[in-house]
Amino acid sequence: MRATESNQDYPFAVTNTAAALLDASGRVVAWTGAAETLLERRSADVCGRPARDLLADPGSWAAVLAQGAGHGDRAGWEGRASLRHGSGRTLEVGFRVVPLTDGAHGEAARFLVLGAAQELVARWRQDNAFTHELFLQGRVGLAVFDRDLRLLRTNSHLLPYTGVPVELYGRRLADFLWAEDARTLDDRLRDVVHSGVPLVGLNTTVRTLDEPRGGRIVTVQAFRLQEPDGHPMGVAAVFTDVTDHERARGRLDLLYRATGALGGSLSVLRTVEDLVKVLAPAFGDCAAVDLAETVLTGGEPPADGQLALPLIRLAVAGTESEALRTGTARFAAPLAAPGADGRGGRQCRGEVITGLGGRPADSGDDAAPEWATGVPGAHSAMTAPLCARGIRFGRLTLWLTGDAAPPEEDDLALLEEIAARAAVAVDNARRYTKERRTAVGLQRSLLPPATSEKPAVEAAGLYLPADADSGVGGDWFDVIPLSSARVALVVGDVAGHGLHATAMMGRLRSAVRAMADLELEPEELLAHVDDMVVQFASEAESDDADDADAGVPLPTGPAGATCLYAVYDPVTRTCTMASAGHPPPAVVGPDGTVEYVELSPGPPLGVGGWPFEPVERELPPGSVLALYTDGLIERGEGDIDHGMRDLAERLLRSDVLGRPLREARHDIVEGLPPGRLKDDVTLLLARTREVEAAAIATWLLDADPVVVADARHLVLAQLTAWDLDELSFSTELIVSELVTNAIRYAGGPVRLRLIRADTLTCEVSDSSSTQPRMRRARSSEEGGRGLYIVAQLSHRWGSRYTMGGKTVWSEQALPHA
Repeated sequence: MRATESNQDYPFAVTNTAAALLDASGRVVAWTGAAETLLERRSADVCGRPARDLLADPGSWAAVLAQGAGHGDRAGWEGRASLRHGSGRTLEVGFRVVPLTDGAHGEAARFLVLGAAQELVARWRQDNAFTHELFLQGRVGLAVFDRDLRLLRTNSHLLPYTGVPVELYGRRLADFLWAEDARTLDDRLRDVVHSGVPLVGLNTTVRTLDEPRGGRIVTVQAFRLQEPDGHPMGVAAVFTDVTDHERARGRLDLLYRATGALGGSLSVLRTVEDLVKVLAPAFGDCAAVDLAETVLTGGEPPADGQLALPLIRLAVAGTESEALRTGTARFAAPLAAPGADGRGGRQCRGEVITGLGGRPADSGDDAAPEWATGVPGAHSAMTAPLCARGIRFGRLTLWLTGDAAPPEEDDLALLEEIAARAAVAVDNARRYTKERRTAVGLQRSLLPPATSEKPAVEAAGLYLPADADSGVGGDWFDVIPLSSARVALVVGDVAGHGLHATAMMGRLRSAVRAMADLELEPEELLAHVDDMVVQFASEAESDDADDADAGVPLPTGPAGATCLYAVYDPVTRTCTMASAGHPPPAVVGPDGTVEYVELSPGPPLGVGGWPFEPVERELPPGSVLALYTDGLIERGEGDIDHGMRDLAERLLRSDVLGRPLREARHDIVEGLPPGRLKDDVTLLLARTREVEAAAIATWLLDADPVVVADARHLVLAQLTAWDLDELSFSTELIVSELVTNAIRYAGGPVRLRLIRADTLTCEVSDSSSTQPRMRRARSSEEGGRGLYIVAQLSHRWGSRYTMGGKTVWSEQALPHA
């Protein structure tokens, strides 16, 4: 590109020296403001006229030129001349002729300095030489624009790209740049011309008309050129190509953001979804991740590198993502045999495909590979496999469409680096998924059946594990059948997450069931379980000290738990409950009202030393009792009160009164929560039932041995009325033994009660608090065999303390109809 200038050369225009620029024919082509002041002749009146017209005697022009005889065209020389002043008088001045040797205006052009001191001429020579060298350097692009933003002078490295014309003098940027790019530069340069405020550090993309894709990134700095009186003349700009620097910085930034996205989740699906959202459209117009199906379930991908690996498209993002449906099947090429470099040969190297628009869609030597197809309008694609521990289990693919530049080697290297990091993150998530599935399976195996039918209640439970990033928790629920058709409802939540929380949950559930078998009151049961948790914590501290010395990782988090224990009696239709730091249950009445039981919760289990207060409430038949854990009402969307109101609304919307609870439970948690589950969710629904009065028979007996025979007759008559004659013999023996023991060891009065529910229950209550103990009688002893007979004849038997003493009970299975 040849250097070009205007008739008003920049160093000449800004000087405060009285000077004129003459062309080869001797005409004045430029006239400084200082010259106008010196001769009082305007530039418009002088420029374009012969220089001889400046003389007082135009005929003396030959004599003036004769003063430079012998100096040649390339030598400067000095002289004197009489010039005509604008007022008409004659002005005698000295002058110096300075040759212009850069070839801008021809070899014979002259720079005529009027009345200039020798030091001014020398300084101008130095400035002119510096400017000349400045425009010849190639490190940055220089350009001078006039007020209309037409190019006056540039150096050859202004825009050294394909499509820039050789001759730029008088052209506008829009003549060789894309309209959008030229408009951006024109607007900013025009602001500099009008305001005088320099433009500093503008980064913009420049694309020529011949190369619309990609373009180059330049930093533009500009300042205004103006006359001594401040009148704007144009603008000077410096263009610095920072494409390589900006692209390198952009690649590092993209790698940083991709790494951050990969570390945001322990879920395989969420990890790849977050990754493609970072890559598209920042790195490519469309991005997709294909993984082996076994990875989703935590399984090991096949290690046989000679087999094609079936893949499932799991995540897509970008402008054409609707064309890449997730869940579609793909196939990866067989793996190469491991190489000597220990990286598996080229199995973890990427691949670039360009010119997709010109390749045939069908099979053939020139056809695009299967992985590169599927995105309409894509002209290029690149892919990198996901490899970890020497095993390939997926791939990461990018497509470029529209005006995007084709990928370079550095782009493929960046994609391979991101794929390598993504492979480690996905493999870690896969291994975590495997462990989590094991933990969730253990958790579910420790829970009771989801639904159960008891004489007292119809129950349905539901457990939802927390988000994969939070880990498996220690929530549990239980429905425990008790004596006399009663049932215990339990919901608990162990603090923390992980396998240690699941293991603690299993221990607590077993402890609660064992305590429930002792027929303890709710507050007593929680007190005993609280002591057990304190013992568990003490044992764990001792074990942790030993494990720490051995370098074994220790579980984190507290060892406490919350628990709600409720006992419902279908005979009296009352429910007695106690809470250890657990949220209160909700009660949906038969009339459709929802209210929460006002409990006085004690501290969580594991605190120790605090009593628990029971609450008794009557529940009409058909009421629905909802027990839950805090994960259902604490979801990060508001306070607990808001969550409890939301639960009450869900209970009503799901129609728990009119539908089977096994169906309603799913509607209650449907769409819950809108984001991620930060904690496990457990819900236990129980619809209360009652034992009708006709199925209950009660007698009060005196403490006299003769009433034992009466008791047998009463029982036989009642069994006949219930059509249970098949149980007459066994029931007669059970009643005889239990009533005899009560009269002999406790005194009176004695209460005898029969309950017909799913089993036949026989109860004998007395005022003694001494629990009966079954023992093996010796062959020489006459007594001691009564409880043994009861145990042999009963399905199960036991005793429980009451407010007035104790109750010994026996259950027999009803005969089949």
